Amino acid sequence: MSAIRVLVVEDEPLIAEAHKAYTEKVPGFAVVGVAHTARDAMTALRAGAVDLVLLDLNLPDKHGLEIARALRAAGSGTDVLAVTSARDIAMVRAAVALGVTHYLLKPFTFAAFRDKLDRYAEYRRQLVEGGEVAAQHEIDRAFATLRGAPVDSLPKGLDTRTLDLVLGALRAVTGPEGLSAAEVAARIGASRVTARRYLEHLADAGRVIRSPRYGGPGRPEVAYRPA
Repeated sequence: MSAIRVLVVEDEPLIAEAHKAYTEKVPGFAVVGVAHTARDAMTALRAGAVDLVLLDLNLPDKHGLEIARALRAAGSGTDVLAVTSARDIAMVRAAVALGVTHYLLKPFTFAAFRDKLDRYAEYRRQLVEGGEVAAQHEIDRAFATLRGAPVDSLPKGLDTRTLDLVLGALRAVTGPEGLSAAEVAARIGASRVTARRYLEHLADAGRVIRSPRYGGPGRPEVAYRPA
């Protein structure tokens, strides 16, 4: 699967570089450009293919939502993740009306940022690159993935760091076979019971897929792979 191409639009150079560095730390994403003005952003969007724009709304020459409006008017399939300190409800509603995929408030942690990108990648795999959907539940699942609970809403007893380790272990496997709870536990240095709790949580949230693995006598074990 090809990397998701990202354009970072942010007027503050240091913050733009930070967003670029954050993006490049998330597997499956590649920054194809950085723009500090709306004009430069539109030039970059016309010049090459971009899948996702990380869009600051307070740009020096034009409001960021004007870029989102221009994309929609042109019929572009490029998605927009607003990265902004704007907390005005009218602004949020305007962003939703223009099809902004996510709205991330500054300041934020890398974990929160990565969660947005991970959810976007899963949503894209389920709908954008998956051809036709067979049933309503597949659409519901894709939107639940996109709009799901943030990383700080984990069930009691689960923590973000271990969740990230579990997801990282699963994503490191390139084949379709996935990993068992015991295999994930060995990779992250946790007990099998702990690994299984996180894997079951991810499966219930639609972020990983369970499947039986037949490899020997007795009952098949459960394998998990990214959705």
